[in-house]
Amino acid sequence: MTFYKLEIFIPKTHLAQLQAALQSVDAGHIGNYDSCLSYSEVIGTWRPLDGANPYLGKQNEISQEPELKVEVRILVDNLDKTLVAIRDIHPYETPVINVIPLLG
Repeated sequence: MTFYKLEIFIPKTHLAQLQAALQSVDAGHIGNYDSCLSYSEVIGTWRPLDGANPYLGKQNEISQEPELKVEVRILVDNLDKTLVAIRDIHPYETPVINVIPLLG
């Protein structure tokens, strides 16, 4: 089996929706456990450029807000459906989802 680790940056207000979306596609299934993930508080910064439709912030101004970095392990074969499930509930115009191959 080959796995990816996903790092997903999301507002705290959307954690429960993200957990449900991940569970619906069996992300975070490890052995006899499911819904396995971890999260930590981080501060995100961004500047919406002309043409952006930001969830938070104003065009051409740097924003800084608390958010969560959620980490979850998935099977390689589940990547596409997991990304769709995340994007379906994510409030950001362009969600940050890092896909990291795991060795071993």
